[in-house]
Amino acid sequence: QVQVVESGGGLVQAGGSLRLSCTASGLTFDDYAMGWFRQAPGKEREGVSCITSNGGSAYYRDSVTGRFTIFRDNAKNTLYLQINSLKPEDTAMYFCAAGSNCVHSYATGTRYWGQGTQVTVSS
Repeated sequence: QVQVVESGGGLVQAGGSLRLSCTASGLTFDDYAMGWFRQAPGKEREGVSCITSNGGSAYYRDSVTGRFTIFRDNAKNTLYLQINSLKPEDTAMYFCAAGSNCVHSYATGTRYWGQGTQVTVSS
């Protein structure tokens, strides 16, 4: 049984930092591109960042470039998202997903999803 579990969210002040983690089990982690998505209340889910299966390439949406860093440790079956210089508009539920490829900041062909971790940024 595949499990994908995110952690690391919280309430932070604008300008602060967080590191999100996503640990997967029950799958061959390094077979999958991994992506971070977020969804704010009343808005559609958007792809934040994606990293290829071997970690060789990473992609970001424009609004987070330079502030967010995605990386993975395949030996630990874990995906990370380092978030710096947080802004109130980053407030959302953050999800990770295992997919087949990255297309810009989106993991595509997503097969497995976590339940999400909430990030709230106060101004």
